[in-house]
Amino acid sequence: MSMRLGEIISIDVEGDIATAKAEILIPEKSIRYIDLFLLKRLSGDWKVISKTATSEHANNNGKRILFIVSNAHFHGDSTLPTGVSFSEIVKAYDTFKKAGYTVDFVSPKGGAIPLAYINTSEAIHKEYLYNPDFMHAIRHTKQPSKIDPAQYLAVHYVGGGNAMYGVADNIEIQNLTMTIYEENQGIVSSVCHGTAGIVNLKTKDGKYLVSGKRISGYPDSYENQSRAYFKEFPFLIQKTIENRGGQFLFSARNKAHVEVDGRIVTGQNHLSSSLVAQKMVEILQQK
Repeated sequence: MSMRLGEIISIDVEGDIATAKAEILIPEKSIRYIDLFLLKRLSGDWKVISKTATSEHANNNGKRILFIVSNAHFHGDSTLPTGVSFSEIVKAYDTFKKAGYTVDFVSPKGGAIPLAYINTSEAIHKEYLYNPDFMHAIRHTKQPSKIDPAQYLAVHYVGGGNAMYGVADNIEIQNLTMTIYEENQGIVSSVCHGTAGIVNLKTKDGKYLVSGKRISGYPDSYENQSRAYFKEFPFLIQKTIENRGGQFLFSARNKAHVEVDGRIVTGQNHLSSSLVAQKMVEILQQK
């Protein structure tokens, strides 16, 4: 009997009526079903009023990648706005989806996240900004307590200025990541300021994950240290990684740079996002 993998991918509620969209995958047959439901609240309970469905050939393999993002809207305790890099999300997300993987989002608080660096003149930005299923996932990121680490082959820390806040020191997220890395033999990855999220990770023997590893991310020297935002940083990515035994490597500004050290894959900037994802797919396919 073929394995069937199903989940609700969006819900839209208007008063006492709602629509829901569900996805069912049968990887062995390369089939993806989409079910649409119309619901109405009757006597306090939601009832399915009607349903329709369609199917398509798809390469979805049912394997999952966990994107880790921050909820922070401002730099530290200031009123300086910041957010998750939309470019870094969509470039990695698109690479994984085209390779057949399912991507989920987790943030320290769950729910909607602030987005930065959106440019709808760039085709991939426009495609995903107007993709209702993708934006539903961005609006409804999961809380760490709702994540079962056994389901995931890799984690990916997404950058943007707000990656400096609330992620690196979140114990639940640390535990999720290291369970996926050590128990699932999964991959830990990051891009740009997302590398801030891995600086506190420790292995079971108490060593920092970055110790003795080649790591990339956004270098301290590329920050505008005269700007107010820089004064809000709780730590410096490069300095912290080097203090914890890691080798921090990067290239010139606006150049892609990716480091692969075993099952740790890191990139310098948004230009590296799709390349990091491609390297991860290569490793996963080899496994």
